[in-house]
Amino acid sequence: MQTITSHRVQFGELAGPLIHGATVFDWQLIATQRVAAAVEYSFGEILDDGGIPFAPVVVSTTIERYPTIGDEVDVEVIPLNVGTSSVELLYEMTDRKSDPLVSARMTHVTIGPDGNALPLPDRVHSAFTDRLVNRSPAVGPNKAADSRDLPTFESSVPIRSPHIEGAELAYFEEYPRFAGIALEEFLREQGTSLGELSGEKQPFRLRDWRWEHKAPVPFESTLRVECDVVGIDRETVRIKHTLLADGRVGIEGITEYGCFDRSGAAVLFDDRMLAPFES
Repeated sequence: MQTITSHRVQFGELAGPLIHGATVFDWQLIATQRVAAAVEYSFGEILDDGGIPFAPVVVSTTIERYPTIGDEVDVEVIPLNVGTSSVELLYEMTDRKSDPLVSARMTHVTIGPDGNALPLPDRVHSAFTDRLVNRSPAVGPNKAADSRDLPTFESSVPIRSPHIEGAELAYFEEYPRFAGIALEEFLREQGTSLGELSGEKQPFRLRDWRWEHKAPVPFESTLRVECDVVGIDRETVRIKHTLLADGRVGIEGITEYGCFDRSGAAVLFDDRMLAPFES
């Protein structure tokens, strides 16, 4: 299922010299809408019935290289598994040379007005079944936990209208941003800032992550982001995230942050970048 072809990176998709992490989710969401239309289960149809279309419940992502201005990105979507109410899709993003940029595995369900996952219509289940590909790519975190005593920190944010979709739930691409804000606040408390650390190297960019969505984060709730640093080395800073909405666990997962140069290639962290986690 080829869904987006030769999308040219635009200025508004950047954060500094490289794309914003949320841009990956934007491309994925556009691709998902096209896939849904191809199997005759359009987002518009689902929204008209009061549902939340193709909500992600398990997300694993790996960024090989961050696209930057002038890059052209192709997104291909490959169905891996289909169940009674769920479908697992592989999103492969490549550049104009067909070199890998981003891979994401996502399990989606459509949520009905009562909050439960809706069964896929028979025609949709059959359409996905006919397109299944037998693959099991390794996507997401791959580092072992560190045995050292490492920092913990947390942050809270009220969920207001800029952070919600039409169904009055927090938009899933916002969650990694909330986690990033918690990390920035931690760095500032340790006497440094992301701005001071950034330059030719762009540290603490999303690299590998796997998050499981346990419960929705509703409008007007307070989201607490708990962060446990579980590993650091020259390549990654590994953090266990627990996101709670008014005390109820909404999301759990592991996030590995990397360091990239201004061309988008992965590079090693400097000592001063890792110092806040070792003090």
